[in-house]
Order: sequence, then C-alpha cells, then structure tokens
Amino acid sequence: MPLKNDLLDALHTSEDELLKHLIRDVEEVFCTMVGMENLLHLPLQVAPETHFKDCITAMVGFAGVYNGLVSLHAPQKLALAFTSSMLGMEVTELNDDVRDALGEIANMIAGSFKQHISPGGTDIKLSTPSLVSGDDYYVNAGNNLDTLTLRFATDEDWFMVAIVLEKE
Repeated sequence: MPLKNDLLDALHTSEDELLKHLIRDVEEVFCTMVGMENLLHLPLQVAPETHFKDCITAMVGFAGVYNGLVSLHAPQKLALAFTSSMLGMEVTELNDDVRDALGEIANMIAGSFKQHISPGGTDIKLSTPSLVSGDDYYVNAGNNLDTLTLRFATDEDWFMVAIVLEKE
C-alpha cells in the first residue's frame, strides 16, 4: 500500500527514498547480526500479507512524532537458520533463542529506520518486540495505515519486512 502524499510531505522525502533506507537498514542488520551479505530483494514493494503458515513474526511498535510497526516475517526453517548463524551453533527447534533472535533483528531494523523519519530518533520510542508463530495465523496491523513491504531472499527462502507508518 503506497504511502500517502501528506505523510511523505511531512517527512520531507519520497517513498523511493524511504524504501532505499529500509533496504539498506535490513541489509546492514542482516550482515552485522546474521552474517548474511548480498541479500536479494524484490525491486518493487509487494502487497502486505496478513496470512502466514509455518512462520514466525517479530514486531516492534514505535510511537512519537510518527507511530507504526516494524514487522519481520520468516518461515520457521529460515528463522532457525538466522538464529543458528547469530549464535554460532545449530538450532533445530523453535525455542526462546529463536524468538529472542528474531525480536532483536526486528528491534535493530526499527531502531535504524526511525533515524530516517526522526533526526536523532529521540522523539520516537520503540516497544519491546512481540512475537507470533504457528502453523497458520493472521497478523493485521490495520487498514488505514501506510505500509512499506519488501521481500528479501537468502539461499534458503524468502522473508518479508514491513513498516506501517502514520503521522501522530
């Protein structure tokens, strides 16, 4: 769902610039935390998804001058691979380590992205990460909010990062 012009005007930027920031933030977090370089991403935004199967979703809310939600959606198998890489040991089952790892990745993406919508980021506060996982579930962050949604690929599978954004 494209961002509204009044939101972009308030941010003094374009949707393309925000997408470039998001892509760079995701790439930097995954390079630093997960050791994954050269992530592939679809060149255009994708429609926000709400229905997930065999996935784990990590979400970090933010509030202040701008409000919203950063979400990371990954297939469970890929979440295990992310965690294994972060911890330097094989993780074979969905456990607290996996939830903590994905929550931290989402938190770092949110922390990086907020710098682009608020210089210094001091007037936007982040929530602690919330996680949802399961065989078949829905996550819907609201209908009237602006959303940036991108898919990224690893050698194993695709994952999605979405940011819901609104002016206070």
